[in-house]
Amino acid sequence: MSRSGFTTKAVQSGELRDTHMGSVVTPLFQASTFLYPNDDPTALTDRIRKEPYIYSRWNNPTTQSLELKYSAIEGSKFALGFSSGMAAIASSVLALTKKHKRILSVEELYGQTHGVFENLLPQMGIGVDFISIDRFNSLDFKGSGYDLVYTESVVNPTLRVSDISTVSKVCREQGVPLVVDATFSSPYNQRPLELGASVVIHSATKYISGHSDTIYGLASTDSESTFMEMQNLRRQLGSNPDPFQSFLVARGAKTLGLRMERHNINGMEIAKALSAEAKVKRVNYPGLESFIDHHVAERNLSGYGGMISFELEGGLEKAKKFVKHLKIPVIASSLGGVESLVSLPIETSHRSIDPKKRHEMGIGDGLIRFSTGIEDTEDLIADVQQALSAT
Repeated sequence: MSRSGFTTKAVQSGELRDTHMGSVVTPLFQASTFLYPNDDPTALTDRIRKEPYIYSRWNNPTTQSLELKYSAIEGSKFALGFSSGMAAIASSVLALTKKHKRILSVEELYGQTHGVFENLLPQMGIGVDFISIDRFNSLDFKGSGYDLVYTESVVNPTLRVSDISTVSKVCREQGVPLVVDATFSSPYNQRPLELGASVVIHSATKYISGHSDTIYGLASTDSESTFMEMQNLRRQLGSNPDPFQSFLVARGAKTLGLRMERHNINGMEIAKALSAEAKVKRVNYPGLESFIDHHVAERNLSGYGGMISFELEGGLEKAKKFVKHLKIPVIASSLGGVESLVSLPIETSHRSIDPKKRHEMGIGDGLIRFSTGIEDTEDLIADVQQALSAT
């Protein structure tokens, strides 16, 4: 059977159908340890060790099933699951760099990633230089002096878009790997390896899982040596995922394509509706022709996603009033779920960033981040409009 379509891959790839038990879906192997030695020639095999499973910190059948599924929809040769998105970031970065080496990163990052790069990595003897996404996209840097270049496909929370297709060519020419956190785009809207990236990371907590009930990370690459170093770090540091979390993420991943279709529609329509409101000062959404990176988004994304950020006239005070008057979106700090979520980055994702640096990154005190869910478009727009009227 051909598995060329995205949703066909999402549903069928990686499934471990046990004919002995007759299970249609991959079973949950909630086991810490396995028979060892196992001399049964028909025993399931850990694809990393090429031998029967030993211990779930090394690998687990349920987790491996998800990794194969994710690898199929990402279009990668290798993939790994992690206990969180941050664990995936740490393992990917540490697999490609070491003491006395340097990383080049865009300045506009998720707050926790920025904190690791600015504070933790230097303590380990790894230097990090930051540049703006404008410099990144205009190729105003030399990658040859670095062990890796790091960016987010769509940055959090300003929605600026990295020109991966262009930057990756320069990185390859200069012999430096490009690592991309593609959480905001999801594999449905972008597959960075196809654009030239070396490693792709996802907080699968968000769109890939899609139901706000897991904490999970995924990373993929076409490099076997990078993959082996990443899995070695995962095993040694204990950042492997729990099998039940793998089971939940795999279940969510099957509907990723269907959900992203609605996220893309809701994101675009709500962004347009906000842009037409007099009380709205600025709207950040890659799909709007007025957005600063729209031309970059057209080259690098196949869909513009469900994430929007915007500012109201009146700043923080008006922003707080607005979110309190919303009836459908839940005020919460995550994103990518079937339910709409709204948050103020200065109180959540970027709370730890110095205020001056936040403003330099384009994050005003009154910036609102809106993760549009899969609710009916008309209901969400009506709710936004009534909240604006009450603000």
